[in-house]
Amino acid sequence: MTAVLADARAVALDLLTEVLVRRRMLDDSFDSHPAIPALAERDRAFARLLAATTLRRLGQIDSLIGRCLERELPPKAARARMALRLGTCQLLFLDTPAHAAISTSVEQVKHGPLAGYAGLINAVLRRLHRDGGAWAAEQDAARLNTPDWLWESWVQAYGGQTARAIADAHLHEAPTDITVAGDPVEWATRLEAEILATGSLRRHGHGDVTRLPGFADGAWWVQDAAAALPARLLGPVANRTVADLCAAPGGKALQLATAGARVTAVDRSAKRLERFRANLARMGLDAEIVEADASVWSAPAPFDAVLLDAPCSATGTLRRHPDGLWLKRPADVAALAGAQARLLRSASAMVRPGGVLIYCVCSLQPEEGIAQIEAFLGEGVPFARVPIQAAELGGLAELVSAAGDLRTLPCHLADKGGMDAFFAARLQRSLD
Repeated sequence: MTAVLADARAVALDLLTEVLVRRRMLDDSFDSHPAIPALAERDRAFARLLAATTLRRLGQIDSLIGRCLERELPPKAARARMALRLGTCQLLFLDTPAHAAISTSVEQVKHGPLAGYAGLINAVLRRLHRDGGAWAAEQDAARLNTPDWLWESWVQAYGGQTARAIADAHLHEAPTDITVAGDPVEWATRLEAEILATGSLRRHGHGDVTRLPGFADGAWWVQDAAAALPARLLGPVANRTVADLCAAPGGKALQLATAGARVTAVDRSAKRLERFRANLARMGLDAEIVEADASVWSAPAPFDAVLLDAPCSATGTLRRHPDGLWLKRPADVAALAGAQARLLRSASAMVRPGGVLIYCVCSLQPEEGIAQIEAFLGEGVPFARVPIQAAELGGLAELVSAAGDLRTLPCHLADKGGMDAFFAARLQRSLD
């Protein structure tokens, strides 16, 4: 074990504690950790992989640890439990050599107020090294790693078989998807990527994307294959006025601007808009940027089209953000649904007669997707659904719901690495 890897594991311990004890998002915790800048790229990646994999497999890990303990560790020993979880993850899910996984986990508590737990951690990890592989092979991984409320909601919405396929998809790290501004065939070759039926490029390797060819030149940007679909549902947008509401960090706005639209990007987060400005500059694109709450912002004039990517529970992105499994709660969905309804009504008022409104969320929860559209249309608004056609989605009919909306799931394109879950509906305003 090198000193750097020891530091990477210490960072992972901090990250896990931030998420599970202080309930902070993993990305925020990672970005703000003071030790990250001093780590080499490989070791930063290891720290994040270790924390993320532990969160991804947390249900299994806790079940395995529970088989070795007579009683739960007390709340005051939360950090010792985190070290035990990280050691278990390394032993059983990251193929770390046993001596390294065990010794580094013990070392994390050996010097300090939790030193009394060092022997327990050593004993539990040695037992898991001996028996844990066989135990893990017998586990129902999909079910154990999914909180009850999410599992039950997915079974109700999609059926048991699909719910299991969704949960299975969450066990695997997501690949890197790319949207290109130019010729996708050329960039697929240069980036060693494959072209998906939907048009996105997919790389299965990981690493610092900013070092790949074309990034600095603004030839492409990272965007999940599912996230790239809602903007495409507007069709040709050259010279049309399009508002992208809740736009930051701006992937959809970049798509629209690249296609020649006159984009107004609205978001209330100054920090997130800074990232969007940087991407605009890198891409050499223009857009009007408005820092405002889209639910109360008054548009100067109606738009030809409005795209609302509403804030949501983000349960559709759990492959990329496994911390969400343990941070999200049912009350979050209910609270967000109210905000989504307000945003949808505000967005609809910005659409000119005959114009198009796209409503989308990266959520698996029907309360945030189809229920919003049905409630909105049920109010007698001057809008009608324009059904989405499979031909608009690379011929993938499974991405179109019975109502004619976009409904991607993490288990779609499973043989190629899956995709984020997105819901999108296309509505057109009447001419009256």
